[in-house]
Amino acid sequence: MRDPEVLVRFRPSGREAYVLPGVRLIEAAAEVDLIVLSPCGGEGTCGKCRVRVASGVTEPNPVERRWLSADELATGWRLACQTSVAGPMDVDIPAASRSGEHQILVRTESPTEPPADDPPVRTQPFEVAPPRRGDDAPDSLRLERTLNQEPLEMDLPLLRELTDRLQSMAYRGTAVLAGHRLLDLEPDDAATDALAVALDIGTTTLVGELLYQRTGESLAIEARLNPQTRFGDDVLSRILYARQNDDGLEQLQQAVVEAVNEMIATLCRKADVSQRHVYNVTLAGNTTMQQLLCGVDVRPLGQLPFTPASARAMNCRAVELGLDVHPRAIAYVMPVIGGFVGGDTVAGLLATGLADADGPAMLVDIGTNGEIVLQANGRLWAASTAAGPAFEGARISCGMRGCDGAIEKVVVADGRLHIGVIGNAAPAGVCGSGLIDAAAELLRHGILSPQGQLLAADQTPVDTPPDLVRRLQFDPQGKPIFVLAEPSESAEGRAIALTQRDFRELQLAAGAMRAGAILLLRRAGLRSDQLGEVLIAGGFGNFIRRSNAERIGLLPQRLEHHRIRYVGNASLAGARRGALSQQARQAAEQLARRTEHVDLSTDPDFQEAFADAMIFP
Repeated sequence: MRDPEVLVRFRPSGREAYVLPGVRLIEAAAEVDLIVLSPCGGEGTCGKCRVRVASGVTEPNPVERRWLSADELATGWRLACQTSVAGPMDVDIPAASRSGEHQILVRTESPTEPPADDPPVRTQPFEVAPPRRGDDAPDSLRLERTLNQEPLEMDLPLLRELTDRLQSMAYRGTAVLAGHRLLDLEPDDAATDALAVALDIGTTTLVGELLYQRTGESLAIEARLNPQTRFGDDVLSRILYARQNDDGLEQLQQAVVEAVNEMIATLCRKADVSQRHVYNVTLAGNTTMQQLLCGVDVRPLGQLPFTPASARAMNCRAVELGLDVHPRAIAYVMPVIGGFVGGDTVAGLLATGLADADGPAMLVDIGTNGEIVLQANGRLWAASTAAGPAFEGARISCGMRGCDGAIEKVVVADGRLHIGVIGNAAPAGVCGSGLIDAAAELLRHGILSPQGQLLAADQTPVDTPPDLVRRLQFDPQGKPIFVLAEPSESAEGRAIALTQRDFRELQLAAGAMRAGAILLLRRAGLRSDQLGEVLIAGGFGNFIRRSNAERIGLLPQRLEHHRIRYVGNASLAGARRGALSQQARQAAEQLARRTEHVDLSTDPDFQEAFADAMIFP
């Protein structure tokens, strides 16, 4: 007997889900493509998935009582990962808990690529003489000679169609080739070009670009959140999910593949082309993201010595990954350097040319998994730091990702604090760039100590502006907070404030990045001021302000600003190059093998360097 389902209405989207009683609200929302932010992966340890149950509210559990005040519980506030559906419900998902329209970086330093003379997939016109007496050569051999491709390879399904296809095309048309492999035959009047898709598979975001294979012309760009965030905001939580659930790996792979297919469909729709003409998909992501996409076991990445399954680039048929493109399209996945230094870092090296810099130079990708690469004296060192999701707003009491309603800029001018909010909306929380700005301003005014202590109002320097002093308040537990927006100013009618714990999280994140950079410089026998250039890559890094990032120690000190350069989405730029050139793919492999992977977890100096780096400079 089929159990009756109940209706859950989600506002303000108006979407409706019919689910069985006992299903958690976060799962009901996912059924109608609503992603409720849950950095902890639904474990109830972050308190970020706040929703308000307007009707059908159930009793709160102990986890909800820990995260929500009595007043909030009385007015229907619950955690979507804890509350289960018992009957029909109307549920409000506030902006701070929704995925929203995030600031996703799609810009790359080089927005176009010159045409390559060695594309992985190419088109070649042909005209074959039909068989006749005296010329009984097999169709495949005559086509091979015409195309000057010896030997010409093709799969069995295409071979079965070959004779009929040639006859229907009157023995002339366009061959689509990947090396010596025939992918398809297009009619002569199709007026089409082979298409390629380059994809940046990020932990938090996905970005894709549609390209003409022959010319390198960009036809469309599409970006969205990685839906795997519902299983956890960082790679470790997703590895844990795959380990603890029998079908965890399958769920994680399916989630990202479905999103990639939706992106490819949108890209082709924007450019008014057919998905069937996409013959080449090139992907770059960190080691965990690439293995999850390929359905490769990630459990070894969650335990010492953090060993990936493969280091070299992977070539396979796109259909093997579940991608909805031409059935014989090829997929290329970037090579990796080490356990947590993956194909996105290799793509960044390929795109920026760091290995060929005239002097010492550093590439820094700031994010949940911070990657750092140092080039000096012809050598390359790379390390990954577990910066954590603080830069994405996770583990911050009022944190959120960079979407509408997020405070993304904090400035003290004329003695008053000013905030900038994405979307020019009422503030709902603070994202990573706003957190860095706030910490830098409080450090400058002596309100935050180098050790990360938030002072009380009566401990501040005598010249502290009154507007900043009044923002130093106490929470209901008597702990100090700094108020960025009063309840009357915020979207949800509650104060948006930073706590002592929030600044500790920032110290951990910035300290991990700084310690990693220090240890790489130490290996090369360099000081930070000897760097000729520091390249800032990644979605988050390109939204921070140099001076504030330096003030909290996130970027190297004593470095002129002109030496710090933003390079945009270097992972996408490198994937684009790999999509358009075989030589670029060979260079990527060489860079991956040439780069020395530094495992900071086994470096005897890391703990001391990390402890020192935790102190704000």
